[in-house]
Amino acid sequence: MISYIIKRLLWAIPTLLGVSIIVFSMVHLAPGDPALVMLGEHASKEAVEALREQMGLNKPLIEQYILFLSNALQGNFGISTISGEPVLNEFLERFPATVELSLVALTFATVVGLLAGILSAVKRYSIFDYTAMSAALAGVSMPVFWLGLMLIYFFSVELGWLPVSGRLGYEFDIEQITGLFLIDSLLVQDYEAFWDALKHLILPSIALGTIPMAIIARMTRASMIEVMKEDYIRTAKAKGCTKVQVIFIHALKNALMPVITVIGLMLGTLFAGSILTETTFSWPGIGKWLVNAVNQRDFPIIQSTTLIIATMFVAVNLIVDLLYALVNPKVRLS
Repeated sequence: MISYIIKRLLWAIPTLLGVSIIVFSMVHLAPGDPALVMLGEHASKEAVEALREQMGLNKPLIEQYILFLSNALQGNFGISTISGEPVLNEFLERFPATVELSLVALTFATVVGLLAGILSAVKRYSIFDYTAMSAALAGVSMPVFWLGLMLIYFFSVELGWLPVSGRLGYEFDIEQITGLFLIDSLLVQDYEAFWDALKHLILPSIALGTIPMAIIARMTRASMIEVMKEDYIRTAKAKGCTKVQVIFIHALKNALMPVITVIGLMLGTLFAGSILTETTFSWPGIGKWLVNAVNQRDFPIIQSTTLIIATMFVAVNLIVDLLYALVNPKVRLS
């Protein structure tokens, strides 16, 4: 097991190195001069050149990359060219909002996806199966921003049931302990704020969790159908086990192995894929912040945030691989 862990950790290093090179190259090849953006189009050539020298933009790209990577390894992700604040501080300030949205979306996707997948496998080729899988196919195919706009139109504009945007109503002020409004409101026993924060989360979490939900549903159905053909399932039925016992005790336990892997990978995907959702719902997380940085050519934010997100994605993949190997010894042997 230790050799497997070391091997997986070593594989993560070239992955992150490759991501850092790609991100750095794409950012610097994109049109736009951050020095000119900061000073404005009417700034003098001397002022622009002085700022470029101050930011190190006049150095060769390879030298800029080595400096960027060296600083990143030391936890120094630079200073925002727009706000003048350390990038890491701004990231940590907005990261809890993205974490909360991603976790709620993953919970919604997991619960609904598992139930739909199990029922579709049990009622195979029934009306429910065709309906659920058609809905799953539509969920995978549906653009997140379009779904978000439709949810806002029906549930916020037409029906007025849920808020249009934001994390919390202006009338509430929660003491931030963890940065997660649902948890913080419960810790201070402000149940009205908890309900308001939950209402703000419903629409964006549905929009963000629809694609993972569809994938989990289809994966669960396929895995359950495969497991239900095994000999030990027939043995359980022959021993007199009820249908519920066969499904939830004998079949589901083994069918969940590939599904757990998918769910773990989905968490990293949600962190990276929340950009469109946060922009649509004006959610104050790292996704919306990153979009603003791209529009303003804020190189330090773009480079550092993308690298941090990639690192988290690789870390989640690594944890899932290790957990899977811990549960399934065949993985370690292979």
